[in-house]
Amino acid sequence: MDKVIVIDASKCTGCRLCELVCSVKHNGTSNPYRSRIKIKKFEKEGIFLPTACQHCEFPPCIDACPTGTRFKDAATGRTLMDPERCIVCQTCTVVCPFGGVTLDPVEKNIISCDLCGGDPVCVKFCETGALKFVEKQKLPQDKRLTSASLLVRKKSARG
Repeated sequence: MDKVIVIDASKCTGCRLCELVCSVKHNGTSNPYRSRIKIKKFEKEGIFLPTACQHCEFPPCIDACPTGTRFKDAATGRTLMDPERCIVCQTCTVVCPFGGVTLDPVEKNIISCDLCGGDPVCVKFCETGALKFVEKQKLPQDKRLTSASLLVRKKSARG
């Protein structure tokens, strides 16, 4: 069953614990720059927005990759990559509309959320409930519309 991380920005306090546990899980070090989830901070507005790979239905990073490194896992619906084929051209980082594909500044390789193999640690440690791991089919339409309108309102308020 396809599951995704759902982000409720209104509940995010900007504590960045999700970034820390992600980097520990994947790299064994507590370094938010190496995390696959990032907290975008809008200080003046007091808004914290967790961003990660959304495992898009039609991922632009797959189409843009010149080596075929990125692919869609047919069984899980996850957008994954074969690091052996990656030339680190960073085209995927440029085309991702969510900023969910980034460069690990230490290893100098491309990283993105792999949903921790189906058990994301960021969700487990999110004390405010800003992150949830749910089946796509159970996402209520009104929740999606509410989240989208919240982002549009905040973007237009910035100007």
